[in-house]
Amino acid sequence: MSRARLAVSRVRGDTDHAPPAGAWFTQIPAVAQLLRDGWDLAPITVLVGDNGAGKSTLVEALARAFGVSAEGGSTGSRHQTRETESDLWSRLVLERDIGAPRRAFFVRAETMHSFYTYLEDNPGGRMEPQFHRMSHGESILALVTDRMVKPGLYLFDEPESALSFTGCLALITHLTGLVADGSQVVLATHSPVLAAMPGADVWEVGEWGDAAVRLGGPRPGPAVARLPR
Repeated sequence: MSRARLAVSRVRGDTDHAPPAGAWFTQIPAVAQLLRDGWDLAPITVLVGDNGAGKSTLVEALARAFGVSAEGGSTGSRHQTRETESDLWSRLVLERDIGAPRRAFFVRAETMHSFYTYLEDNPGGRMEPQFHRMSHGESILALVTDRMVKPGLYLFDEPESALSFTGCLALITHLTGLVADGSQVVLATHSPVLAAMPGADVWEVGEWGDAAVRLGGPRPGPAVARLPR
């Protein structure tokens, strides 16, 4: 079976627009490695690692480079409260497959409350789910099932902070269905349940010992843990 057409097949540093010397994000091993070596993405790419390892920095930079707000939403959304993110996104080049989807949506659990307010203040041409009347987990799943229905690039930053165990399973079910229909998923998580999504390439982000490992510096063991499809 041929590989799906990926909205982002590879991310690399822009050699014509390198970050200034000493930029704080270049001190993160995972970011430094991306800028130096590039990063190949799969239909499902999962980032795991400790707090502060760079997972959110990578996902938000990928979102912004694709034209999505770092606080969440679609490529058409301009939701922003206060810009606190790095300009790493502007130092990246995204490579895409010919004919790949151009649609994207970013779910960042910690900023969804203000995003729901943005949707209420900027209504579209159809009735929106009443996200503010739902629990945090219910609203995340409602947003996913309402907005993520066609092939596209779907990005997540720690959605498990809002989800129960069964909510995580429901998210996995929906996302694997989307991928089967030609979508791509990039997800940063602390959840072993979400990290075990079937078919995912799991990248451990961090900084360790002496053997090579992708996205984070040395550590013994395999670079990518690929789970059964």
